[in-house]
Amino acid sequence: MKQILIVGAGKGGTALFRLFKETKRMKICAIVDKDPNAPAMKLAEEMNIHTSTEWKEWIHHNIDIVVNVTGEEDVFEKMIELFPRKTIIIPGSVANIIYELIHEKTTLTNEVKVQANRLELILNHMNDGMIVVNKDEQVQLLNRRAEQILGKKERDYKGKHIKELLKTSRLSHVLRSQRKELNQKTILDNGKKVIASRIPIINKTGDLVGAFAVFKDITEVVQLAEENTDLNEIKTMLEAIIKSSDEAISVVDENGNGLIINPAYTRLTGLTEEEVIGKPATVDISEGDSVHLKVLKTRRAVRGVHMKVGPARKDVIVNVAPVIVQGKMKGSVGVLHDVSELQSVTKELKRARQIIRNLEARYTFDDIIGHSPEMKLALEQAKVGAKTPAIVLLRGETGTGKELFAHAIHHESDRKYNKFLRVNCSALSESMLEKELFGSADEKLANRKGLFEQANNGSIFLDEIGNLSLAIQEKLLHVLKENKVVPVGATKPVPVDVRVIAGTNINLEKAVMNKHFREDLYYQINKLPISIPSLKERKEDIPMLVEHIIYQLNEEYGKNVQGISDEALDKLMQYHWPGNIREMANVISHSMIFIGNTEEQIEASHLPELQTKQSTFSEGNVQTEEPLKLQEALDRYEKMYLQEVYQQCNKNKTKTAKVLQISVRNLYYKLEKYQIE
Repeated sequence: MKQILIVGAGKGGTALFRLFKETKRMKICAIVDKDPNAPAMKLAEEMNIHTSTEWKEWIHHNIDIVVNVTGEEDVFEKMIELFPRKTIIIPGSVANIIYELIHEKTTLTNEVKVQANRLELILNHMNDGMIVVNKDEQVQLLNRRAEQILGKKERDYKGKHIKELLKTSRLSHVLRSQRKELNQKTILDNGKKVIASRIPIINKTGDLVGAFAVFKDITEVVQLAEENTDLNEIKTMLEAIIKSSDEAISVVDENGNGLIINPAYTRLTGLTEEEVIGKPATVDISEGDSVHLKVLKTRRAVRGVHMKVGPARKDVIVNVAPVIVQGKMKGSVGVLHDVSELQSVTKELKRARQIIRNLEARYTFDDIIGHSPEMKLALEQAKVGAKTPAIVLLRGETGTGKELFAHAIHHESDRKYNKFLRVNCSALSESMLEKELFGSADEKLANRKGLFEQANNGSIFLDEIGNLSLAIQEKLLHVLKENKVVPVGATKPVPVDVRVIAGTNINLEKAVMNKHFREDLYYQINKLPISIPSLKERKEDIPMLVEHIIYQLNEEYGKNVQGISDEALDKLMQYHWPGNIREMANVISHSMIFIGNTEEQIEASHLPELQTKQSTFSEGNVQTEEPLKLQEALDRYEKMYLQEVYQQCNKNKTKTAKVLQISVRNLYYKLEKYQIE
């Protein structure tokens, strides 16, 4: 810090005194003047700075700069002569120049301060918010209106990144693009809506120094506009919308009196405007309680209420919602749906789905009916299996729906757009099955491709895989391991990429023990076993299954059966269903064939005779406690059912065959087989 001695305490000395006093790099050691009452002398005494009437007293002090403002040239020359060489002696003329420069600077500084204060005053009295950032995206200015709109203070964010102040700010983008964004609608962090303009700040040399945003809060403007909008115009518009709707609509006021109805409402209920407008909300109700009044009381929407309306007692479903304006209940709006129309649309939709399903010959998991824990577990496992390339083994009794599961697994897999083929491994002889599966190189068969080749990139369902011969099992194992198939009579293998789904109703573990099934093939196909429960294991699904079967058969037989009586359903629930869902479909089919055209419900009398004990099987009046083999039980049921239908058709063989949907030749065979006269 430089040590300064000022000689002369008049006007010039006083100015320099004040200048150096404000300078951090300069320290005034003393001020000297012959007149102890000079202005600068008084100032120095007040600030505890040394004063003196003789400058020569300071010759031997460590003085860096001596400023002579006495105006006496001989004093200047003596100072040069007496002070050390290192001390800088500034004459009065130079001191005056410094004074003038300092005075000018002070004047300019004061003007800048005045202008800055004036600008700050203007910015803080603007009705628009303003934010200014530098090129480093740091907040430099936040005016008072911006503080009000944002709910934040400048002192808390000045110097911080703009994103800390406002996450939605686009000033960073404006800095990068150096392009204006004018009159853009923006939603702030606090939910307020503003119209903002953002402009980059570029100096005279073309350098980017920052950017600023000016924005106006339009939330209040929008609210004001909404409050002052012509309500009659809005009412007219709403009435036009309501009356043009195909949905039946009624509107009531806060007292529950009718305000508006539309033509669709009149068509549905048969009531005109004269009968509804200004009348209580109960005027259109034939059966049930007013949903409008309930909504007006609870201030909550109500949906899906069944009731009857109008003179024709039209069956409808009603949805009603309250109209609340600024916290006050102003009325409610109701929409009525014709139940009969909904039912018709639903039926058409189901019919369309069924047609599509038949065209695709595909089933999905939506086609598998059942909510029992056993069926849910099987479905979950199957859905997991569908997403993996592993072999799936479907285990379950005959008629449980293994093929349905196989279709669904394929449809849910990434192979669903390729072929799905099914083969019953017990329906063909060994030689025919081998050619069917693996193909043939025989020229007479025109090098026929087997099912594995046909299903390449798709899926193949090997039903009743437990009935394969050991020879075919060995060949199948090779295909599963190598992903190659060798056609019968060929030597060159053909590569295949096929997803295998297997199904069986036998105990494969027992078959392995008895050497009827290869152990290595068992482990190959048993990686993802899924047990499909029998019908007697999930009897809680029977009502749902019956409803589904009735719907399907209505489409097939052209019937309009709506359901089943409790007595008939109870009879089905007590039966043990050895033939599972397949047998149930047969029983329901039998009942619907002989139901009257005017009847809409399956009664217990329509059902064929069913045994309710699982451990006994009857033929006539003879019962045996020992359970029969499944085929024997099915044969007995087929005989009983055949006799019943034959009697109902008055022993007309042509009519009986038509009802059973089998050929007359097949009917003769079965009559002879069971010795039915």
